[in-house]
Amino acid sequence: MERSKHTADVYIGLGSNIGCRESYLRKALERIDAHPAIQILRCSDIYETEPVGYVEQDAFLNMVVAVRTDLSPVELLGFIQQTERLLGRTRDIRWGPRTIDLDILLFGNEQIRQPHLEIPHPRMWDRLFVLIPLADVYEGGRLPGNVSLEERINQLEGKEGIVRWKEIRSRKGLEHFVN
Repeated sequence: MERSKHTADVYIGLGSNIGCRESYLRKALERIDAHPAIQILRCSDIYETEPVGYVEQDAFLNMVVAVRTDLSPVELLGFIQQTERLLGRTRDIRWGPRTIDLDILLFGNEQIRQPHLEIPHPRMWDRLFVLIPLADVYEGGRLPGNVSLEERINQLEGKEGIVRWKEIRSRKGLEHFVN
């Protein structure tokens, strides 16, 4: 695979609702942080959220991490899918329970439509459990498609199903969280 010729700021969503949810988030962040081509810039707070889609499951812990990388989108996807497998992720039920879920939400200003990779993430616009933690760390102005993150959050219903669970929101907070 060919490396990208430049670095990109990327936003990755993390979620867990099986076992020690916080531990799975921590392990995923440790793995991301250890990758030589990925630098963690900012980390959102952790939010406890009601499940969406398949609702007969436990609540999720969700967060978003902002990273800088020179990996290509396909290389980053391969790395996060490998991380999911290493942390016991199985894909038995669509939107079902999972030890860890990692999604590339935004990759610089790129727009990609491939069978196994869509950026921006196609369902993020309607998911408060993604948009609220993204608002903690997003520093890119308006989103692709000239969308204001705050305006989109205000348009959606269901905010009562999302509760700040743990404050992280800084590199120092992240270092404390993963160590």
